Amino acid sequence: MAKAKSEEKAGVAALESSVSHLLHRAVQLADDLHAETFGAGGLTQRQFALLAAVEAKEGAAQSELVQLTGIDRSTLAELTSRMIVKGLLVRERSETDGRANAVHLSEAGREALAEARARMSAADERLLKRVGGRGRRAAFLEMLTGLLSGERPAKAEKVEKAEKKRDKAAKKKTKKAA
Repeated sequence: MAKAKSEEKAGVAALESSVSHLLHRAVQLADDLHAETFGAGGLTQRQFALLAAVEAKEGAAQSELVQLTGIDRSTLAELTSRMIVKGLLVRERSETDGRANAVHLSEAGREALAEARARMSAADERLLKRVGGRGRRAAFLEMLTGLLSGERPAKAEKVEKAEKKRDKAAKKKTKKAA
């Protein structure tokens, strides 16, 4: 019986130290907060991402939208088709590449995106409240951006240097007190 409890704790510890698992759980939390904020029938995170990407790159080819959103090619094609049927997007042959499709926002798509922005900000704010104060939020966003771009955030290095300096000072102080 005691062995089962220790194995159970070891499993939990393994999850608590697994970056992949923790990121997966963070995504689940973000999905839940998004669903609560948008409600049934509201835009999904992917729909919002696609509308925002199309607005930023009006007339972009679907292959470019894959790069901008991180949505895989087949999912993006299906999502685009469904959003065309809903009247949120318009697709036409690219003028520069006859093999590619250019995607544009419809007027309904512009309105849906405009209405969704405040809700997305509210969902993001609910998530960021769990991170802490403004400085931690900015560092968190910079770290996520760096993680996705493959670059090490400059602020993270500054924070690490400050933490090392503080730890060194604390050790020195402890030695003097002893």
